[in-house]
Amino acid sequence: MRILLAEDDAAIADGICASLRQHNHAVDHATDGRLADAALRDHEYDLLVLDLGLPQLDGSEVLRRLRSRGAGLPVLVVTARDGLAERIRVLDLGADDYLVKPFALAEFEARVRALLRRSSTHGMPELKLGQLRLDLPGHRAWVGTTALELTAREFGLLEALARRADRVTSRAQLVEALCNWDEELTDNGLDIAIHRLRRKLEGSGTGVRTIRGLGYLLEESSGEATP
Repeated sequence: MRILLAEDDAAIADGICASLRQHNHAVDHATDGRLADAALRDHEYDLLVLDLGLPQLDGSEVLRRLRSRGAGLPVLVVTARDGLAERIRVLDLGADDYLVKPFALAEFEARVRALLRRSSTHGMPELKLGQLRLDLPGHRAWVGTTALELTAREFGLLEALARRADRVTSRAQLVEALCNWDEELTDNGLDIAIHRLRRKLEGSGTGVRTIRGLGYLLEESSGEATP
């Protein structure tokens, strides 16, 4: 999943980014509020981790603008502001959770999992398409009762397709889902990942179909995936 971290403290940001990437999330890091606001307008994210004391534009204003645009993106606020009135104010602005610094990394990771689980599966424990089952927060997939052995990139690709199983996913959307600002994914790299995923889905009853000129569609199929 793709996460935006808005945090101006380099040491805290490095720790959070390392933790999230270790759990196979793509992470973009904005060091001030204006960068965070622009990123939220230009890109699709699965979660925003937001510090309130940001330069250029306060985190509360970033949150207010996000909600004024009607975005339902989950927001986890991480801040040193620990007063009860401040917590209530920020939650009323539209934050989904609030964590006071300093915090234990294990608790932060648990809160991230909970928010992603609720948003990605809409309260359901798993996502299904035919015999294919995905545990999105756990980064696990099965065909029937057989676990699929997927790399982080292959699972990210499957996740991006599965979350849009009812519509076509463009190459640009796949690249955005798989990469953060510090990474690049070439056309050849994406083609290789799609080819390998198709091979691992063979016989599952689910395949990745190419929609010429538009992108890809994850769908139930009677045979092997369309090359």
